[in-house]
Amino acid sequence: MNRLTTTLTLRLLPSLRLLPHLILTLSCVVAAGAEVSTDRPAMVAPDDVNCARLKSTRVMRPGAPVNCSQLQIVRFSYIGFDDRLHNDGEVMVMAAVAPEVRTIFSLLLARRFPLAGAHLMNSYLGDDDASMADNNTSAFNYRPITGGGAPSLHAYGLAIDINPLQNPYLLRSGNGRVDVSPAAGKAYVARLPLRPGMVDDQVVQIFAAHGFPIWGGDWRKPIDYQHFQVSRKTAEHLAKLGLKEGRTYFENSIQAYQSCLVRNRKMSESKRFCTLAE
Repeated sequence: MNRLTTTLTLRLLPSLRLLPHLILTLSCVVAAGAEVSTDRPAMVAPDDVNCARLKSTRVMRPGAPVNCSQLQIVRFSYIGFDDRLHNDGEVMVMAAVAPEVRTIFSLLLARRFPLAGAHLMNSYLGDDDASMADNNTSAFNYRPITGGGAPSLHAYGLAIDINPLQNPYLLRSGNGRVDVSPAAGKAYVARLPLRPGMVDDQVVQIFAAHGFPIWGGDWRKPIDYQHFQVSRKTAEHLAKLGLKEGRTYFENSIQAYQSCLVRNRKMSESKRFCTLAE
């Protein structure tokens, strides 16, 4: 058995020492039953073949707020529900945020947080329902928000869905009925006790510390436990920037969010306030 030691340091502001509930430095030792693959680059731009496949599978369509050149594939290892290491994880995100997304999945691996699988939406012909039914962790997919309307943050490559089965989408109708997606997620509508693969507070903090402060589990209607995203304002601005400028802007937005949390730590709605203040 190989032993992988990963030291992962979250973004640190000196005054954050006042917040003991935030984990600022994570030093994790991961014992894995398989060797981590090193023959694939961790982040790669889609080539012409991949871009053509995005279009042929309707993951990328005319009107998308970003083009293929603005995206990157993030590759990572993860622990499966079989408690084994898998080296085939892939999500496609906006290139400007790819390093932070890579760190997020490294932290999930260090925690041994299980994923059922993570495959590009090409494999599902852009069908979000099919991806959710397969309990697939995913990111970029050009589609409107559920229920129609504006493009989803997935259409920017700036939203990530984690284990849809264990973290379902809930929509309560006027008569009190709750629609659950995927349907098999009904077993996870009750959030306690926590079971493997369910998003918990530490997972929420990991995403927030790396630029995805909005969690659908905090929403009232709908509730989307699987979903993490940036603000729409951030997404629209990033879509207008080149790679270097976009990465600088994204890093600055993370620092501004953390600083806001410190300044407003006594505010009950500080997370929501700081997200809106971006």
